[in-house]
Amino acid sequence: MGRFEYRSTAPVAERAILVGVDFGRNGWPIEESLDELERLAQTDGAEVVMRVTQKLDAPVPRTFIGSGKAQEIVSLVRNLDADIVIFDDELSPSQQANLERIIGEPTKVIDRTALILDIFGRHAKTREGRLQVQLAQLQYLYPRLRGMWSHLAGNSTRGGIGSRFGMGESQLEVDRRLIRNRISTLRRQLKELDTRRGVQSKARWDSGVYRVALVGYTNAGKSTLLNNLTNSDVYAKDELFATLDPTTRSLTLEEGRKITLTDTVGFIQKLPTTLVESFKSTLAEVTAADLILCVVDASDPKADREIEAVGQVLVQIDADKIPQVTVYNKCDLLDRESLSDLTRLHPEAETISALEGKGLAGLLYRIAREAASGDTTMTVLIPYGKGLLMSMVHERCQVVSERYEQQGLLATVKASPRMAATLAPYQAEDLSNPII
Repeated sequence: MGRFEYRSTAPVAERAILVGVDFGRNGWPIEESLDELERLAQTDGAEVVMRVTQKLDAPVPRTFIGSGKAQEIVSLVRNLDADIVIFDDELSPSQQANLERIIGEPTKVIDRTALILDIFGRHAKTREGRLQVQLAQLQYLYPRLRGMWSHLAGNSTRGGIGSRFGMGESQLEVDRRLIRNRISTLRRQLKELDTRRGVQSKARWDSGVYRVALVGYTNAGKSTLLNNLTNSDVYAKDELFATLDPTTRSLTLEEGRKITLTDTVGFIQKLPTTLVESFKSTLAEVTAADLILCVVDASDPKADREIEAVGQVLVQIDADKIPQVTVYNKCDLLDRESLSDLTRLHPEAETISALEGKGLAGLLYRIAREAASGDTTMTVLIPYGKGLLMSMVHERCQVVSERYEQQGLLATVKASPRMAATLAPYQAEDLSNPII
């Protein structure tokens, strides 16, 4: 080689060992759950070098896994030069601290929750998204502080000069106070943003716009669907949690009705409770919707379980009573027989390919049908001085007939419940005998 040796400046992927425990309960098979954990680790920039599994009736209180399995992981860490050990289930603060002592520095021990929070931290772009992630991270970190300062707490028990001051405990209390203060600040800032979002949401409610929210398992193709339906350029990539911040776009249906479509954060099994709580203001876009499109990756063998996981989150945020339409996406990846079976088993669902644009006309017709399901047919007389209301009639309603009279616009329309309430003061008996 020449005088100077080339050294890459590209970041080196951390070498990860995944650990899963099979408790024999119904739900996701351990290998499938670890497949997903591996995708999460790869999304966060890690290279998975080994998987370790164990069957247990219940978690071991001290270390979550058995002592023999813990020693096996110690050997694997040394032999494979692993940088991080990732558990598929959430560890208690004491379990994490005990495992870190057994495995030893500098190898890190984290769980699925910490991994997801780290991914969210990398992907959050808006101020609200970053605040929500920070809040969830601090809520996760707070009960784990004692373990993080255990080496200092240990020094304080040796006696001698300075031992009476409790060096580790002092630092622990300082950090706890700082985190409590930061959590309070974040909650206050998020409440202010939530109030602002509420004002915007009320404005959309008052406008009579029909609101549709896209929900689904992460990487189901929601952003691609939003882009194709509204000719937008929302970031869409084949990775978990590519979209965190909600994006709303408007769309005019063929009948002339204007609606909004909102893309939301993807869901996942074992989604951390702290994250759901922190993102409630974002997920409020779902709870305020008139219709939820549950987007499913039709090519995924785990589709049924993913639908169940999404349903559990909708229950958590009190959105399970909102009308829903299941949309099977990525049908271009199915063969003819599989697609036929899918439509036979789920005749009420829509089958599409957002990437290729197939089935979107049928989906839009279904949305229009759902939007019109609660419509009221009414005849109204809008005075000429109410120009904004006239525009709303043409944008928000389906106009059956209209003509301009001396007093204003006389129209028979199909109006949503909100628009019907707005138009109620201008209702006329019929076209021939308008009553103002």
